[in-house]
Amino acid sequence: MNKKAEVSERLICWYRENARDLPWRENPSPYRVWISEIMLQQTRIETVRGYFDRFMEAFPDIAALAAAEEDRVLKLWQGLGYYSRARNLHRAAQKVMDEYGGKMPSSYRELRKLPGIGPYTAGAIASIACGECVPAVDGNVLRVMARLLAEMGDVTSEPVKKRLTEAVAELLPAGGAGDFNQALMELGECICIPGGSPGCEACPLFEICEARKQGLQDQLPVRAVKKERPTEELTVLILRFENTFAIRKRPAKGLLASLYEYPHLPGHWTREQLAAWLPWQPDPEQIRPLPDSHHIFTHKEWKMKAYEIRPPYRWEDGWSYVSASELQDRYSVPAAFRTYTEWITRKV
Repeated sequence: MNKKAEVSERLICWYRENARDLPWRENPSPYRVWISEIMLQQTRIETVRGYFDRFMEAFPDIAALAAAEEDRVLKLWQGLGYYSRARNLHRAAQKVMDEYGGKMPSSYRELRKLPGIGPYTAGAIASIACGECVPAVDGNVLRVMARLLAEMGDVTSEPVKKRLTEAVAELLPAGGAGDFNQALMELGECICIPGGSPGCEACPLFEICEARKQGLQDQLPVRAVKKERPTEELTVLILRFENTFAIRKRPAKGLLASLYEYPHLPGHWTREQLAAWLPWQPDPEQIRPLPDSHHIFTHKEWKMKAYEIRPPYRWEDGWSYVSASELQDRYSVPAAFRTYTEWITRKV
């Protein structure tokens, strides 16, 4: 048996014996695989389980997703983050209804034409749900392959990604690409893990892995040093009139697009500064400090101070005033403001 065939056979046998019981692996239709793969981007599997089940219940097929209001889709996505994923799912479902007769494309080439479906997601859907012999290479797979081949280049660089993707394509067994791709992902999730030492002794590729042979498993993969995130300071205003709270919808483009937020100001303000700025000029003692919070995005970090302010009227400036129950059930407020959403729902 040649090395390529040995890798494929060992990996697939291991996967079929050890694959975790995950809801999207039951009836792996193109639609279910698609939703799960988009949810799993930048998100842990245990977090996704509940979201996947709720999403499938609300939108059991492409037609239901396409017909939904965007706010409804975003609300069900709330807490998963990276909301552009949800907006692209919605747009792609509408495109499938308009241009593909409501049937999910089954080829890698056609899947790539849908919003939000990149090379990895298209490869996962095409191989797992449609049987096409194409690779599906995400961060887990890059890590496994870098160690398997003792790749010393930066796995975040395009030339190295291309080289490792081609290596996966060469290993794909005819008729078993879906299981092979899932096996690589599973290996990267459970054994060939990032940070610290991988579980080499439990790996089905123990005797074949070049990094393990050379003692490099703890040093690979090589990744470029990330730049330090810039920090922004914000002052969040929890404006409470009777038992309603002010929120506003963010612009349709940019960070946290189309989600709802609490009014906020740039910088860290004191109670005295806010009292002088507010049109009814309250006593500073009437402005209640709330806990500080912070949120880390991919490319920036927010450091937030916050205050509860009770205006004498519904201070209207493009804001809506909603109840705590409406915040929970209807409006999608991003996790960046979770501290204050939880404070509101606990206090009311």
